[in-house]
Amino acid sequence: MSKLLPLSAIELMNNYPVLYTKVPHEDVSEKYSIISSIDIINELKDKFNWHVTSVQVAPVRDESREDKQVHCVRLRHFDDLIAPQESAVEILFFNSFDRSKAFTISVGIFRFSCANGLVVGETFDSYKLRHIGDLENNLDEIIQKITEFKPKLEQKIRKFSSLMLSQQEMETYAKLSLPLKFASHLEVDSKQLLVPHREEDMQDTSLYTVLNILQENLIRANNITGVNKETGRRFTSREITSISKDYEINVGLFDLAERIYQIKQPEAQALVA
Repeated sequence: MSKLLPLSAIELMNNYPVLYTKVPHEDVSEKYSIISSIDIINELKDKFNWHVTSVQVAPVRDESREDKQVHCVRLRHFDDLIAPQESAVEILFFNSFDRSKAFTISVGIFRFSCANGLVVGETFDSYKLRHIGDLENNLDEIIQKITEFKPKLEQKIRKFSSLMLSQQEMETYAKLSLPLKFASHLEVDSKQLLVPHREEDMQDTSLYTVLNILQENLIRANNITGVNKETGRRFTSREITSISKDYEINVGLFDLAERIYQIKQPEAQALVA
């Protein structure tokens, strides 16, 4: 099982200067108040023992927005760093200093076997803060609430992993997930989304494994083909590089999984009884 070391302070400083930004973009209003990403990182580390494992920074065309653009930071608890399981709960937050995105903090899941980073859907709370006014007290409360989700989400992973899907249910899940990436004029055989890329996933039909297979196939490049119904041309899917689109796909997949679980849960309990 792979182990992922946290990023050091030197790595963060050298590779991700946006985290240290203290001055917003010139277009923001006078009421705008910076929520410093490095301050959030340090607070999560010092108070709650969460450590940064990855940072994603959006590209910019306007040079004036460099080091002020949208970025996503993922953190893992110290317990999961020293004794990693198959999946680990993560905290992730999004931030920007050019009004392109409000500060958002939520929870996610990291699956070690395929390096998939899932974002939990609307069934678990996420919190947004505008860069206006006194933020310190609200932020402390939000971080405390988010960290308390860890046991609940770990339980959710176990439940998803124990719930098996039929072939028809897997195909329905795949079909419903297509609009998360492909517009209505793009015709795609949804069964392509169910093709696993790891041997250990080939015989596993659990809701959690299917969720991960769909996520990987929607995010990665050159694995899905289809036809543009407007032009008649064939196309091959591209990798998702947009932070916002990645988030949208992940949340959508998790919400669909939650709905499937709620429908099938009584059936699973009846089989156990």
